Amino acid sequence: MKLEMIPVAANDVAMSIHAFLMTALLLFQIATYERGNQTFSKIAIGIVSTVWLCIAVCLLTALPSQSWLWLISICNYMQVFMTAIKYIPQAFMNFMRKSTEGFSIGNALLDFSGGVTSNAQMVMQSIDQKSWVNFSGNIGKVLLSLVSIFFDLLFMCQHYILYPSRKASPLPKLKKEISEPLIKSAEQPIVAESV
Repeated sequence: MKLEMIPVAANDVAMSIHAFLMTALLLFQIATYERGNQTFSKIAIGIVSTVWLCIAVCLLTALPSQSWLWLISICNYMQVFMTAIKYIPQAFMNFMRKSTEGFSIGNALLDFSGGVTSNAQMVMQSIDQKSWVNFSGNIGKVLLSLVSIFFDLLFMCQHYILYPSRKASPLPKLKKEISEPLIKSAEQPIVAESV
């Protein structure tokens, strides 16, 4: 029987730890800083509660048999699910408004590059190891990168093709200043402007 390697590399674990710490920091900021009259929706509270309950049940299930790889796989699937939930409202809002105004396309571009390089890394490792276990054994990572790439492509299409930002016309005072010559001729009286 040929024993295949576990397709979870150290950099995958480091990325997961980094993502967990950044999310914890974000949650700390949400709890600490002023939110005005914004509150959490019942749907958001329900989704987060359900995910934490599932994680607790899976942890209690994995603890006696020490099925840590199974637990990590379940957490990967939950991460894919939460990522899809995270992107859907923004895509829907852009569609309803027919605009991406206020949306930072830079984050989508960075996320897209992360998804593409994640797949490229798995391809390179698979070629090097002459085994495609990196894809079949790490379905969570594959799905996460594909979901991110899909939504990032959707956001790029919305931002650059479907709803390109319109150039805002300058304010009337700015229009006047733009059309005035920088150096006034001797025939024109100099008028002091109040600033």
